[in-house]
Amino acid sequence: MKLATFNINGIKARIEALPAWLDNAKPDVVCLQEIKSLDEGFPREVFEGLGYQVETHGQKGFNGVAILSKLALSDVRRGLPGDDTDEQARWIEAVVDGPRPVRVCGLYLPNGNPAPGPKYDYKLAWMTRMEGRIRDLLASEEPFVCLGDYNVIPQAMDAAKPENWVTDALYLPQSREAFRRMLNLGLTDAIRARQPGPGIYTFWDYQAGAWERNNGIRIDHLLLSPQAADRLEETGIDKAVRGGDKPSDHVPVWVRLAA
Repeated sequence: MKLATFNINGIKARIEALPAWLDNAKPDVVCLQEIKSLDEGFPREVFEGLGYQVETHGQKGFNGVAILSKLALSDVRRGLPGDDTDEQARWIEAVVDGPRPVRVCGLYLPNGNPAPGPKYDYKLAWMTRMEGRIRDLLASEEPFVCLGDYNVIPQAMDAAKPENWVTDALYLPQSREAFRRMLNLGLTDAIRARQPGPGIYTFWDYQAGAWERNNGIRIDHLLLSPQAADRLEETGIDKAVRGGDKPSDHVPVWVRLAA
């Protein structure tokens, strides 16, 4: 079972690039972030025509997450628990059915800039809520994967130039500490489990020749529960997508689990 995450930075802007990648990469399940579309505006027919079940949690103009799955989905849930007043569309989860089901939690964690400030407070509070959801899922002992754009640079080696990020919400100590707290619950960072060295990035800014200079950061992560980590076979980052026509500033990141 191949599970992928991809911040597409606008479904309409990527309406040709995304199907092309799907046809080439052939993931079974994809969690998308920043679809920037209401549910009714999402071009689901395009992806249903490729054999995917489509579930969305959209928002006009920004945010928005979705799951595309070639396998049946059940128990679809929208919105991160813990704050009924939160109207930002940043979390969607579902059980991918099959002989060995796995729950996928697709997330678009808040950026948090400028920090300090209300946006950073929201980021940290959101991460605390996510930690609570992870604790609940761990207690159920079902296999699950939390995959998406975390907007967190976990370590210095996850940035080509970490010195440029020391005052940014993505790299502030509190952000990295909150990320470590989730990992320390017993989750596995899938990419690091297979690719422990430096120079591995998932995002290159559109500005200042970041792509051409390989001035990237790793902020798209797949965290596996112990039951999912036991099935880990392979991971990858489809870096070449960033050099394609009308690319997102992120690239797909994926993991293959034993069926």
